[in-house]
Amino acid sequence: MSKRQLTLEQKIGQMVMCGFQTPAVNTEIRTLLEKYEVGGIIYFRRNVVNSEQVCRLSHELQLISQEQSDIPLFICIDQEGGMVARIDWDDITLIPGNMAIGATRSAEHAYDAAKICGEELLRMGINMNFAPSVDVNNNAKNPVIGVRSYGERPDVVAELGAAQIRGLQDANVAATAKHFPGHGDTAVDSHHGLAAVPHSEERLMSIELAPFIRAIKEGVDCIMTAHVTFPAFEPDGIPATLSRKVLTQLLRQRLGFDGVIVTDCLEMHAISKEFGIAEGAVMAVEAGADLVLISHTFTEQVAAIEALIEAVRTGRISESQIDESVHRLLALKEKRHIERLADVTPEFATLFGTPESKAVVERICADSITLVKDDKQSLPIDPEEATLVIWPEVRQRTEVDEPITQTFTLASALQPHVKQVTELRIGTYPDAEEVRDTLAKAAEYRQVIVLTYNAVSMLHQGQVDIVEGLLHDSDKRVIVASTRNPYDLNQFPQALTYLCCYENRPATMSALANVLLGRQEAHGKLPVTISSAYPFGHRA
Repeated sequence: MSKRQLTLEQKIGQMVMCGFQTPAVNTEIRTLLEKYEVGGIIYFRRNVVNSEQVCRLSHELQLISQEQSDIPLFICIDQEGGMVARIDWDDITLIPGNMAIGATRSAEHAYDAAKICGEELLRMGINMNFAPSVDVNNNAKNPVIGVRSYGERPDVVAELGAAQIRGLQDANVAATAKHFPGHGDTAVDSHHGLAAVPHSEERLMSIELAPFIRAIKEGVDCIMTAHVTFPAFEPDGIPATLSRKVLTQLLRQRLGFDGVIVTDCLEMHAISKEFGIAEGAVMAVEAGADLVLISHTFTEQVAAIEALIEAVRTGRISESQIDESVHRLLALKEKRHIERLADVTPEFATLFGTPESKAVVERICADSITLVKDDKQSLPIDPEEATLVIWPEVRQRTEVDEPITQTFTLASALQPHVKQVTELRIGTYPDAEEVRDTLAKAAEYRQVIVLTYNAVSMLHQGQVDIVEGLLHDSDKRVIVASTRNPYDLNQFPQALTYLCCYENRPATMSALANVLLGRQEAHGKLPVTISSAYPFGHRA
């Protein structure tokens, strides 16, 4: 079918991106492709098993789409790196996350990581990445951004975000700057509720919007909207995703963005509970969105498509506006040459996780480890001393975290160099019994390394109780290292030795081990302010 002769239904299909529940093509995604001709697919961890499987899945989805139209599919994923990665197998190159890169302050590291990520995604048939997050994280209680941000300084976020955009797009993968106009200064997760950023226009332009302005200058392909209200731009309490004042008047007209505007998932409660998914889709397109994302539920995906078609037929949305969005979408598909089908070649497996790409990751991780304080001069640790490592593992699924079984931990990295290492695994939400058991075990050791994971949230009070219990013994050498949120120190400011790692992935744990052993210095710089680090705070 000619791209110039699309029916209304086919145009609407191009404006919808959908997810599905299985690692193989199922009836629902086949229906969305064959009957509704959706223009994009998003993968989650439920869809991916290994690199060959993903490549074959992408190939099959494109072939099914080709039976209906000559317009290829966007195939997308959230592969931000670090702790937010749908693909994290050992055979690929898992790049560090944004805050780890922010701790290095290196645009070269940012570019190299994104280029490697983009090249490996494209080999699996993934031609769009919902990354980077260019939110400025200046709220220690932000439950959803945190280490997904490069830090709290808009100039650093803008520079590193622009470098990652270049890296992805030089690999011919469409990059997506998110979450516009900025999700960093919120204390509500928009997966669960509607957050507000109540600052003045002047403040928003200089801080929250600065990285997006730089991304637009960099030529970013896509910008993703935030389900957050910004009274300075939209006084009626409508979230940015649904606001014409934000998407059209601010982003399109004032900031001059002419690429693709994509919504964050409309099944998030900030939209689904407040407005409904189908109505949210119509409102988002009315506001100026080109591509609406509905990640999970088939019935909601179909309802949204039908609601958009009806909105055009009744005149609520003009077909000329639909044509403008479809033009932008098709132009990007042509620009990125996504008609080229990925395929599993004889050398396919050798193209992932190469020694060269993993060496890049190791350098970045080595440069990211941040020593915030060592007032008791506990570093380097004593390799002759029996050592307990307390390791928190993610056991509960959230919208950001997915449970993972990590075989290589800090204890693994230390074992070749320390005479006796014992690892004690705890949950990230330890109850009173687990706290007691952990402290009882720790009483047997004079050298303890306790890792924390988002202990800044009071939902993780058990982690705080463990750290505080350890610190009561003044004769014990206690080293605390955060493995996600650097703000954890604010919960136990009396800790005398504290390091930030920003993630607990294997390459970072190897780098942390080297710092603990004195085999390398900690080169990282704090990307955010930790108020408890020093009497007057420690600026990023």
